[in-house]
Amino acid sequence: KIAPDNIGVIAQRIVDTKVTSSEELESVIGLIMKKALTEPHYCETYADLVFKLKSEMPEFPSESGGKPVTFKSTLLNVTQNEFDQLSRDSLDFTEEEKEGKDKEELDFLRKKRKDRCLANMKFIGHLFLRSLLTARIIGQIIQELAMCGDADKIPAEHILECICELLNSIGYTLDTEHAGGPTIEQVYGRLSDLQQLKDKKGKGVYPRRIQFMIRDVIETRAAGWQKKSFKAAAKTKEEIRQAQCDQRTQKTDGSEVVILGQRPIWMIATAGGGKSGPGLKLDDGSWQGVPSKSRR
Repeated sequence: KIAPDNIGVIAQRIVDTKVTSSEELESVIGLIMKKALTEPHYCETYADLVFKLKSEMPEFPSESGGKPVTFKSTLLNVTQNEFDQLSRDSLDFTEEEKEGKDKEELDFLRKKRKDRCLANMKFIGHLFLRSLLTARIIGQIIQELAMCGDADKIPAEHILECICELLNSIGYTLDTEHAGGPTIEQVYGRLSDLQQLKDKKGKGVYPRRIQFMIRDVIETRAAGWQKKSFKAAAKTKEEIRQAQCDQRTQKTDGSEVVILGQRPIWMIATAGGGKSGPGLKLDDGSWQGVPSKSRR
């Protein structure tokens, strides 16, 4: 089972399988993606695994004679395909899908579908924090989800939850990126408008739960992305030991103050410190913009 302490061992086992084709490479990455989406608590760990494999896996000639098929390009294709399958309009089911299922089962499947959407956003965010996706790509993703280019349309509730999940995962780093600042400003303006949007009867278009979620992410940015957190992320034994020794951020109620959306500490240290790691080389990758074809 994957854990922060055994990433190196698992990565070496994957390398030792001797991937011999681009199809096998895609299968390996697809399995990692599947595990990350079904185990969101370990999203950061799976992202670290991906980062470690990037320089270890072989590349293969392209059938079209173009650029070689690399681990990075295949990862981006798999990630883009998963994003493309994100349910945009509703989490409801078709009559055919509902057939033979009771309300309790449908509610469970609906929650499972939403959890996968949120896990997808979280994983995409951690790929960005590890320089596997660029600020430009992330900006396109958030802008499309928020429908910034079409003010007459409004996103579904679960899409707004996805946006908030992504912003909470990457906010600080995206905000400090040169290419990310304008995106943040546009998206936050859009979120503020959506939070206050009312129907013809003067009632909020979105339920209070969504309004509070949007307000929370807006206030978090205003606070410098600092937030009290009770949620535990997967940590190595050394990180747990250091956290127990560090009294500066620990609270008596078991919470800690964290900065949401920082790059991993090991990346900042490697780059020589700084807000989001100056000197980090961001690979622009091969994501051809956010696909605009029809969604499910």
